[in-house]
Amino acid sequence: MTRLLLLLLTSSATLLVFGLWIPLKAVIAQELLEIAWAESQARQMESRPWPWADTWPVARLAIPELNDSMIVLADTHGESLAFGPGRLTGSGDGGTVVIAGHRDTHFRRLKALETGNEVRLQARNGRWQSYLVEGARVVDSRSELIDTQRLPEGTLLLVTCYPFDSVDAGGPLRYVVRASAKGKQREQIDTVAGI
Repeated sequence: MTRLLLLLLTSSATLLVFGLWIPLKAVIAQELLEIAWAESQARQMESRPWPWADTWPVARLAIPELNDSMIVLADTHGESLAFGPGRLTGSGDGGTVVIAGHRDTHFRRLKALETGNEVRLQARNGRWQSYLVEGARVVDSRSELIDTQRLPEGTLLLVTCYPFDSVDAGGPLRYVVRASAKGKQREQIDTVAGI
């Protein structure tokens, strides 16, 4: 009986550790990324958060209404997304900025964003760009692509998997929040690329 109880406790502890590993890694990584972000801003060049990192900080994303702030990484491959949200390669540079993150760590609170909420993005040079949330919708990646070329200049897309409480990772549905840069005139908000 004692061995069975010990086995059950050990198994439970192991499952708990594995269940908390990704969220714990995300929190610890953000602390190291904060240091690398400060160094990137001071030197005005990319600074890797740890010697073997294959990514680096490219921006800070702040969501004042949610009292949330996080470092955004270069690229959106699976390994870097475990540490923080990532900016899609080729996005930005005056056009549409696409940032993706995991629904169960950094982007778990996206569902609380509402139309009119502010989202802020800080560049390495320290300048902030403010965006206003225009809306959010669910996109099925099997049948619909997000065409960033058709979106107006100054668009920010925040993308994560959906549904937020799913136990299955990597399904085909994406939750897409669309925001526009403050001060940018927008035309055909509801019809451009369907976002």
